Amino acid sequence: MSTSADSTTQYYRHGRFRVSGGVLPDAVTAYRTYGDPANPCIVFPTCYGGRLDSQDYMIGTEKALDPSRYYIVTLALFSNGESSSPSNTPAPHNGPYFPAVSYEDNIRAQYAVLTKALNVKKAFCVIGFSMGGQQAYYWPVMYPDFVERFIPICGSARTSPHNKCFLEGPKAALVASKDFEGGHYTKEPQFGIRAFGRAYSAWAYGQTWFRQHGYLMGGMYSSLDDWLRADWEGGFLGTWDANDLLVLLDTWQTGDVTLIGKSSAGDDAAFSNALAGIKAKGLIMPCKTDLYFPPEDSEIEMSLMKTDAKLVVIDSVWGHMAGGGNNPADDEFIKEQVRGFLQES
Repeated sequence: MSTSADSTTQYYRHGRFRVSGGVLPDAVTAYRTYGDPANPCIVFPTCYGGRLDSQDYMIGTEKALDPSRYYIVTLALFSNGESSSPSNTPAPHNGPYFPAVSYEDNIRAQYAVLTKALNVKKAFCVIGFSMGGQQAYYWPVMYPDFVERFIPICGSARTSPHNKCFLEGPKAALVASKDFEGGHYTKEPQFGIRAFGRAYSAWAYGQTWFRQHGYLMGGMYSSLDDWLRADWEGGFLGTWDANDLLVLLDTWQTGDVTLIGKSSAGDDAAFSNALAGIKAKGLIMPCKTDLYFPPEDSEIEMSLMKTDAKLVVIDSVWGHMAGGGNNPADDEFIKEQVRGFLQES
């Protein structure tokens, strides 16, 4: 039993597993557990660019999720390089031949881990940041009697047209690079991955953060270009496979709770009905300056829910990154809100 953020990674083998783009003949979900299984279970899936060890920022006795009080299960998205991904799947589904995967596919896989491998009967809470926040929305829609609470942090129930458009920028920078080779590269496509990181970078933070020279990170970096090279190029180089990034990006772009159980997205009425059907109690936490999951979208989603959901806006210049463990002030605010919500009757 792990009571601090030092759990080892485990792997659940699903066998033949159908996904939106085809079938994975031997699908694997990577996960970690923290705390006593007898305690209420908190489900904490990964985000874009997230690995299981990157979840540690919220797990600990002095952090938002206390493993001495809760049984915390972190789960890796398909295509994050730990669960089944283009980079670790053998032929014929390797690399660019890996099928598209939806959020629904991921949640079905995670539900199997919880119920079959870990014998979890109820999820006391599902919490997540960014793509993890979108999964937090999917869970109570897909399994309304299994999930008691949910906390999307800087996420949404469906990916907006503006969000999809933003993602086309880094995607195009990667696939159009001279070394991507249609996904059939035999060595790391450095030109493409560097371009991907630079095209992505400006969206992750609020404009005020840039105006205040937040990219200098308190003296860690000497200039904007130094930050771009070290943090955004270096953050993906050597650690992220290009095809993994693209499949994961497609999961994000196609996020929409009206797609659950269907082959095409529903209209606004279907979206309203999906959110109205949520039974779980919700804490919705957008950031005031998030450029791709803005609080206005959260306000609309809140208005469609029939349950006792609460909207708490993170008042930060850090934009989207405010929700991902990037600065102490926002971390403390999120911790206070999450802990209070979990302790409510």
